[in-house]
Amino acid sequence: MMPHVLTRSLDRSATIFLIVVAACGVLIPLSNLLLPAGSMLQVPTYLVALFGKYACYAILALAVDLIWGYCGILSLGHGAFFALGGYAMGMYLMRQIGSRGVYGNPILPDFMVFLNYPRLPWYWHGFDMFAFAALMVIVVPGLLAFCFGWLAFRSRVTGVYLSIITQAMTYALMLGFFRNDFGFGGNNGLTDFKDILGFNVQADGTRAALFAFSCLAVALTFLICRAVVTSKLGKVLIAIRDAESRTRFLGYRVESYKLFVFTLSACMAGVAGALYVPQVGIINPGEFSPGNSIEAVIWVAVGGRGTLVGAALGAIVVNYAKTYFTSGPLAPYWLFMLGALFILVTLLLPRGIVGTFNWWWEPWKTKRLSPGAESAAREDGVSEPDMAE
Repeated sequence: MMPHVLTRSLDRSATIFLIVVAACGVLIPLSNLLLPAGSMLQVPTYLVALFGKYACYAILALAVDLIWGYCGILSLGHGAFFALGGYAMGMYLMRQIGSRGVYGNPILPDFMVFLNYPRLPWYWHGFDMFAFAALMVIVVPGLLAFCFGWLAFRSRVTGVYLSIITQAMTYALMLGFFRNDFGFGGNNGLTDFKDILGFNVQADGTRAALFAFSCLAVALTFLICRAVVTSKLGKVLIAIRDAESRTRFLGYRVESYKLFVFTLSACMAGVAGALYVPQVGIINPGEFSPGNSIEAVIWVAVGGRGTLVGAALGAIVVNYAKTYFTSGPLAPYWLFMLGALFILVTLLLPRGIVGTFNWWWEPWKTKRLSPGAESAAREDGVSEPDMAE
């Protein structure tokens, strides 16, 4: 039943997107591992890690587009769920270091030994098992989103007020995680990872496998989002986005729909953060920065709000620009350029890249297909009668 629901939601653009993602997930790792270094077609390891980051950002963009593009919930705090998933994976990676740390303690991570922790905090127990850590990657962001959403949506907090309190939430978490006594490494965060599932996290093969798995996660996230937005649930979400009060008067429990999609989106963001951490090798409180959440919204706006494919494309385009411009003389001006990009897109391309393309394409497509449809209708004898007759 579930495969049928997922495949039924695909159209031509969605199919092309999945084919491209699958091709990247297969060809890039093979190019990195099988072709000799220096070959024109060989993808260097640093690019594999960079593309892996882009894939994680694409998952986060899909999560934001699901709630903003289709339900009208503008969250400026989704970076918090991304970071919580990253910390859950970072805790597992720290437990895998064992006695290979600087201080050689088989139980306590190095920063706990340095800060004179007498024992491992209770909330670190279980993170030596990958299955438990993977569960927490989903449960922790999802539980926070559920509690936050239950309070906010039942109080009918919407619009700019909801955006402000989501931003306040991630800022409060950032301040908490900066504290050394919080038990998560303070300002330095978690780093110096060694292994993941018994494999060296720095090895080329491991990085290639992480990239391939990130591409798989992008495809699965996209399929889940498509299944949601093309179902009856998706129609209700769009109705809530366009006319929340009218949808409520029709008898729908708007709060329940918003709470469900907000929690689902947070779980997706947590998965993105978990895949991000082993590829970049660090997670620190800076990931909670409200600016990161705002950037995710800009990705969706640039690519095309309410298109899914555009959200993923926007994440890749903006982050490629960030990589390019922050490595040269324009680095100090990147934030100004990002702000200018958002303003230009809002004024000149309010539908985003993919949304504008669809807006141009659909009338032409309809005009091209209409003669054929009319001819087929006449052959079937169902065409409208000529008024002259």
